[in-house]
Amino acid sequence: MTGVLQLVGAQALLLVRSAQSARREGLSRKEVLKQAAELGAASGLLIAVGMAFFGTVLVTIAWAQARKYTGNISLVGPPYFELIIREFSPLLTALLVASRAAASTSAELGAMAVNEQVEALELSAADPLAELVAPRVLASILTVPLLTALGVVTSAAAAALTVTYAFGADGGSFIDPRFVDGGDLLCAFLKAVLNGAFIPLAASLRGLRARGGAGAVGEAVTLGVVEACMGCLLIDFVVAAVFLILGV
Repeated sequence: MTGVLQLVGAQALLLVRSAQSARREGLSRKEVLKQAAELGAASGLLIAVGMAFFGTVLVTIAWAQARKYTGNISLVGPPYFELIIREFSPLLTALLVASRAAASTSAELGAMAVNEQVEALELSAADPLAELVAPRVLASILTVPLLTALGVVTSAAAAALTVTYAFGADGGSFIDPRFVDGGDLLCAFLKAVLNGAFIPLAASLRGLRARGGAGAVGEAVTLGVVEACMGCLLIDFVVAAVFLILGV
């Protein structure tokens, strides 16, 4: 429990300091757009393929269960679509992004820290948090919700195609929004935004703390990815619990 509180507290402190630094030094829109483009280009295909496979596997399991209890897989479609939007797509997209983007950020900032490039920025009167961390956080906040929406589309489309052509049922029911309401969309969006903020914070913190040689960079990458993934799981649990308590 102490470790979790320390992890969350460290990311919150880094977020506050980065926001203050960006406000004081200014934030480069060009750098934000560059980081957003790199994150989208690097993770877009991964999200699309990964969520498509997930949709296919999940609907195959649903078909096996439907044969036992209802005999009609189309009945599973509307609640499946709601779960994809509210739970599966925000979490799985965040985990896939964390596995790719957190590793890249931790490695890049870790190498800079080990090679004393971060100290060089400070000596040149530049703020590393405004230059290196804040653009990545803002870019991730903007990009991860879009990647989450991409995950919804690809997983639902894969499920519909699988049901239609593999099982001969009504695949259109797997893109039926009758059970989806504003609470589902708000829950998914909030998870995506929080995950988008947490992933670069966790990776940047580990990267900037790296000291030593190549081994330190490797350790920073490992810890950055692990902590980013664990943070996404924690965020998913907390947001889901709050919405459940509120009855939304």
